[in-house]
Amino acid sequence: MFQFIKNWSLPIIMSLGVLAYIVAHALNLPEEVKSDINSAIKILQPLLLFCMLYISFCKVDFKQLRLRPWHGYLLLFQVGMVGILSLVLRYLPHSNWFLLIECLLACFICPTATASVEIVEKLKGNPATLLMYNILINLSIAVIAPIFIPLFMKNEIGFTETFVSIVKQVCPVLMIPLILARLTSRYLPKLREKITQIKDLAFYFWMVALGLAMATASRAFANTQIDIYTVVGILIITATACLFQFFIGRRIGKAFADQISAGQALGQKNTVFVIWLAYTFMDPICAVAGGFYSIWHNTVNSIQLYRHNSKVTK
Repeated sequence: MFQFIKNWSLPIIMSLGVLAYIVAHALNLPEEVKSDINSAIKILQPLLLFCMLYISFCKVDFKQLRLRPWHGYLLLFQVGMVGILSLVLRYLPHSNWFLLIECLLACFICPTATASVEIVEKLKGNPATLLMYNILINLSIAVIAPIFIPLFMKNEIGFTETFVSIVKQVCPVLMIPLILARLTSRYLPKLREKITQIKDLAFYFWMVALGLAMATASRAFANTQIDIYTVVGILIITATACLFQFFIGRRIGKAFADQISAGQALGQKNTVFVIWLAYTFMDPICAVAGGFYSIWHNTVNSIQLYRHNSKVTK
């Protein structure tokens, strides 16, 4: 029983997150209570990601945080896809496919998930190379998103406003844990050693964060009025984008003997960022794409972890 839960912890937590939203909705809680819960989640989610990333950075030898050739290829692919899809949206503003293409863009513009480090570590990949790409892609998205998003937006928002909003969303969760981990490693080595000795600590933080993310995604889906055909279209679009990015990442990484890290770098996304981006700058329905993508990439991760654990236990 314990081994089953361990192998399929991701879909179990995802299901619990969805169930939590369904139960909360069925209880018909007062608006004040709902508001308090939403406020708590908004604080708790970045805090969990912050702690998780800090622990992951503590485990990494900072001397290994170097640029690798596959970083450039993945950046070129991801930025190129964002540019192409943004131009398609700009010149096809009245297309019946506009919404689905925008959902597809959301899947590519999204940076790597902070939790991907934990998956790579469990799959015996190279966390340091993945962390380096995570820093690069977050900085890149902060620069390119304000350039490409206004190309197809209905409301005009300037580069500076968009840039500042994205930086405020990304930097506290990514850069501050990096700086603190570096300071801990340099000046508090005993604390760093104690943190790294607690097995799967960051993974447990991620489990809670994943459950909250699924509850948030369920709320986004429930509050969005879309027809069944659009839902099916978004399901297909997000599944295709997920599998395609895992495939491209692994193929590029294989050429440089780092396919696990490269695959996760491109395939596993920070879907909380997608949901925020959708509600802030894009069609809110794109938040549903973020929720669906979370299901797909965690399904891929569950299969990978199951196959890896099966090989280990043999």
